Amino acid sequence: MVSTLFTADKHVAWYLPLLRIIGPVISFSTGAAGGVFAPALSAGASMGAVLAEWMYLSDTATNLLVLCGMAGFLTGITRSPFTSSILVIEMTNSHNIIFYLMLTALLANLVSNLVTRHSFYDQLKVQYIQEIHRTEEQARTVENKRE
Repeated sequence: MVSTLFTADKHVAWYLPLLRIIGPVISFSTGAAGGVFAPALSAGASMGAVLAEWMYLSDTATNLLVLCGMAGFLTGITRSPFTSSILVIEMTNSHNIIFYLMLTALLANLVSNLVTRHSFYDQLKVQYIQEIHRTEEQARTVENKRE
């Protein structure tokens, strides 16, 4: 992501976005520690770079597409378009592209609502609540067996 933005080498292999999406999914599904923000930002950046390469864009336009990819992908996961846009702006100190980032984030939010109404965090919340109920139920079962 850093090399794509800040060097003249804008080439990204076509399969890199897939790897950057599949890797965190496998890691997270196994219960291994890992965050959401960094993998989402890197996956979005690589998607933007690949798309820019397919469209033969200039370096400046590629950088814009990379940043929009970061904001859009993070918004698709977290469902927080304003936070995603501001995060990318603050990370890159690119205040002059706020319109493009906000537009991308809002569009990503609309598209992700078509896929599912619940955000990643909503789904995690439901899983954690179910896990708490299972643990409480198991504790009650053990306590009842002792009596």
